[in-house]
Amino acid sequence: MAGKKLSILSSGLIAAAAALIVASLFFPWWGMEFFAPQYPEGLNIIVYPDKLEGEIDIVNGLNHYIGMKGFSEENFPELTYLKYLIGGLALLTMITAILRKKTVLYFLIGLFSIGGLLGVWDLRRWLHDFGTDLSPTAPIKVDPFVPPIIGENTLANFITNSYLGTGSFLVLAAFILILIPLWKDR
Repeated sequence: MAGKKLSILSSGLIAAAAALIVASLFFPWWGMEFFAPQYPEGLNIIVYPDKLEGEIDIVNGLNHYIGMKGFSEENFPELTYLKYLIGGLALLTMITAILRKKTVLYFLIGLFSIGGLLGVWDLRRWLHDFGTDLSPTAPIKVDPFVPPIIGENTLANFITNSYLGTGSFLVLAAFILILIPLWKDR
């Protein structure tokens, strides 16, 4: 029955999920490493919910040669509000733990799912935009490309490796924790 209260244990699992979501704010969510003979130690772009880190200036300098737009926090408006959306999700998760109502949990799972799909879509959109909207006046001509969200890609003498960061794994663990009560309290 949808109106049935969740158990105290389920409520605790959901509260733990809220804590994981908050913790995710302090860790990278996604990154990309670039390796080439001239950069055997690799270059990084590291994406947090509110900032970019890594060797951004060097990567931008290299990307200029193929006509790619520069990476900067200003180019990603999501970085100005994403941490608030994540904080709101953590708050809703904690409210769900306190209310202990299955209907609220169903709403939270739906919101989580939609947010995750939108996040993947947005990252894919940016990767597509950066890899296909190349300047026609670039010194080095390359075919348009789309780096993978996760995995390896080769472009000229650069091998890139895209990966999920710790923050993404914390949110994934939180999602699993909010699903457990559906099974446990059935």
